[in-house]
Amino acid sequence: MLKLQTKSSDKQSDMDRTLLIIDDDEDLVAALGEYLPKFNFKVLSSHQPDAGLKILAKEKVDLVILDVMLPGQDGMQVCKHIRLSSAVPIIMLTARGDIGDRIVGLEVGADDYLTKPFEPRELVARIEAILRRSKTLSTQQTLRFKDLEVDLKSHRVKAYGESLELTAMEFEILVLLASKPGTLFTRDQIMNHLRGWIMTVIHALST
Repeated sequence: MLKLQTKSSDKQSDMDRTLLIIDDDEDLVAALGEYLPKFNFKVLSSHQPDAGLKILAKEKVDLVILDVMLPGQDGMQVCKHIRLSSAVPIIMLTARGDIGDRIVGLEVGADDYLTKPFEPRELVARIEAILRRSKTLSTQQTLRFKDLEVDLKSHRVKAYGESLELTAMEFEILVLLASKPGTLFTRDQIMNHLRGWIMTVIHALST
């Protein structure tokens, strides 16, 4: 059972951040729908994966809360589908605590993993942490990892103090890897990221 707290967040922002919950547990979705707005979140929800993906395509969503066990297609498939076109942060929920599930979830593109049952306040803390990281990355002009320096604005790269000449695609792959140090990316994840980047470039050139 969820233990809902009534304490609201001390932090307020000018605009609500929008969360999308895709979970077929109606009780859980209803409970989170009441709880999360106390922390200045706008909540959208769907009990069906296809309907959830349609919401994501139409609305500006800051983070997705995605259940692993869903009707029609599981959360892993939905996560992979989202990653074909979006880098929106994803927290996956599961009733199983199997470490294998967690690894697969992270490999297909999830940013975090939470096992049911959970304290809603822990979910809020994880959401806040992920959104902070995303905001920092979006405003960062330089990524640094050990002796590697990636200037996002000028597209210049230095390793051990020496400048490197990279193609646009090589630079994009490096940004992906440097943005999440220690994360193992599969070939499919890298290719999906590049597909999204290519579509962005095509759109920019056509406007």
